[in-house]
Amino acid sequence: DPASRRGSHGAPHAVYMDYNATTPMAPEVIQTVTEAMHEAWGNPSSSYTAGRKAKEIINKARESLAQMVGGRPQDIIFTSGGTEANNLVIHTALRHFRESRVLGQDGPGEDHKRAAGATPHFITSNVEHDSVRLPLEHLVKEHMAEATFVPVSKITGQVEVDDTIAAIRPTTCLVSIMLANNETGVIMPISELSQRIQILNQNRMALGLPRILMHTDAAQMIGKGRVDGQDLGVDYLTIVGHKFYAPRIGALYVQGPGHLICFLLCTQAAELVNKNCEDYEAHMKEVRDYLEERLEASFGKQRLHFNSRFPGAKRLCNTCNFSIRGPGLQGWMVLSHCKTLLASVGAACHSKKGDQPSSILLSCGIPYEVAQNALRLSVGRDTTKEDVDIVVEDLKQSVAQLEQNRVTQRSGVRTGN
Repeated sequence: DPASRRGSHGAPHAVYMDYNATTPMAPEVIQTVTEAMHEAWGNPSSSYTAGRKAKEIINKARESLAQMVGGRPQDIIFTSGGTEANNLVIHTALRHFRESRVLGQDGPGEDHKRAAGATPHFITSNVEHDSVRLPLEHLVKEHMAEATFVPVSKITGQVEVDDTIAAIRPTTCLVSIMLANNETGVIMPISELSQRIQILNQNRMALGLPRILMHTDAAQMIGKGRVDGQDLGVDYLTIVGHKFYAPRIGALYVQGPGHLICFLLCTQAAELVNKNCEDYEAHMKEVRDYLEERLEASFGKQRLHFNSRFPGAKRLCNTCNFSIRGPGLQGWMVLSHCKTLLASVGAACHSKKGDQPSSILLSCGIPYEVAQNALRLSVGRDTTKEDVDIVVEDLKQSVAQLEQNRVTQRSGVRTGN
């Protein structure tokens, strides 16, 4: 309710535009969680009432999540969050590679001989979330794996399918590419890539090579657009609750090897997505487009650079990453002088690096001095055009204050003060 964001005298309160980082729990979700804590606190394997109720909730959660990503209830593995889900995929791929190597050690051909006894190889992009990048870097450092970080195109902001396929080796065990980038909002060509890998896997089987598993982190896409694991053709798909108005919990959609069962309570949030996803997407796109129009009108097209617009590439309906050109207008500086806007300069792992720009934006070809000024605004289901007007005015006053401070400082230097 926009009215709740205003004080008793009509003064604007803070406006949140960092929904790609985290979302508040939907009221329906809070109610469901509260009821579960009162009525379903028992052991789900027990026969008493509180236990049976817990079992019902877990089964319903699995069904709702499966429906949300186009899978079956038995395809859902519960995790504590997205980081655990992504780490689980990586270590499952390691185990699968070792098991495949042992089972197929009598396979034919030179390619198989190169794979047998070799170090497993991973492929990902150079714009992945730290929960994929860091564990792979650790495995490489410990000589437990090799990894290729495929660069994104500086024209489209996407990982190119041909570049990814070209990086495949006989020892490749996993390709992990996010479905949508958390900073630029660019949507990656996962379905096309999966189709190419499926064809390669048929040939690899004939050669006795381990199958390449395909994973996509769908954290940013769920709740903002249609996600169907079958259409995407992936073995693993990461689900992150706090990105679509659920608690900080997660899950994996699994078609490939590996089954571990944890716990999740995401039912109501998943049902809201199943029921309202198209409406959510249309609303967020309308508000985001209005935001970009107002930014252009306020700062001028020449002064504004949209870091999330790439020709020919689709992007998330809610994400606007932009820079206001000019000295002393680094993203964190602009935000520090805002009175109502709550946002970030990018992913949480980049937000405390001061003047250092996002490595993701640099990888996408954004010039250093432009990336340094970047702000990421991500709207949500309840963000209004009124909120946008408040935010744009807040940004204008922040920029004006920084520029005035700069003029004052320069004048002071000239006069010797």
